[in-house]
Parts: sequence; structure tokens; C-alpha cells
Amino acid sequence: MERKSQAALEFLTTYAWAFLVILIMIGALAYFGILRPSRLLPDRCNFGPEVDCQDFQIAYGTDGTDGTVLVKLKNNVGESINIDGITVTTEASVALACGAATSVPPIGEVWPVGGIKDFTFPACNTGAVGFVAEEKGKVSIKLTYYSVRSGSTYLHDVNGEIFSTII
Repeated sequence: MERKSQAALEFLTTYAWAFLVILIMIGALAYFGILRPSRLLPDRCNFGPEVDCQDFQIAYGTDGTDGTVLVKLKNNVGESINIDGITVTTEASVALACGAATSVPPIGEVWPVGGIKDFTFPACNTGAVGFVAEEKGKVSIKLTYYSVRSGSTYLHDVNGEIFSTII
């Protein structure tokens, strides 16, 4: 009986050492950033069904204060709309502060069905927020609009997010 228990103990000890080595290797890979999950996730831009995200970019400024957020959106509302406001934020403890949003065509013009607008948020404090070049970052965008037919009394919001590699 003693021989069988000794063999079983040696068998389990061998597996315990192998398991410990595997845990140390995984810990080392995670420590050095090789197993960083955010690196494995794809870049994405998600909005509601009213707005389709065509293209996007988050750029880190040279000194961390002149970064930009760019997004190209398509009107899928089903009717012409006007933009009442558009803001960009992050989940960081420091608020993302950007200059006034501009668009091509300009924000005051009617946005026709199927029309595409390029929105630019210049002079963002990307460094203060914690964005790092070549790392992933996430920003949230809130677009407030109203139908040309209904007027500015009937405002609607569309929330979206961009998760992208900072360039």
C-alpha cells in the first residue's frame, strides 16, 4: 500500500511543478505586455442605427495637448436633419477637452438622408487624459439632432463610441 501512495504522490508532485511553471510563464508574458487583451481587440466605431460610422481616428498630439478626434458619419435617420450639438468625452478621471467641433459640410447646414459628414475635434488634451501613442483608447461621442420637418423642439440623441489605436 505504501508503494502505491508514494507513486501517486510523486505523480501529483510532477504535475504540480509543471502547473507552477506554466503559471510563472503566463505571469511573465502578462507582465511584459505580450498578453495585453486590448492589443488583441480590433478597432471599432459603434453608433446607433440612426448614424453609421464610416471612418474614425484618434490622434495623439506632439506635446499631448493638440491631439485630434476625427469621425466620418452617415445620416441613416430616414429624413434630413440638423445637428444641434456634438460632444466627445472619455471615461478617464480627467475630462477630455477639445476645441469646438467642426464638420465638412458645416454643422449649421441641413444633413440630407445618406449624406456623409466629417467631424473634427481639434486641440484635445490627449496627454492629460492618459492616451498613449500606439496604445488603444476609447472616446464617447454624443450627437444631438432634430428633424428638419419637426423643428428644434424635438431633439434626439445618438450615443456612440470609438475604440481605436492612438496614432
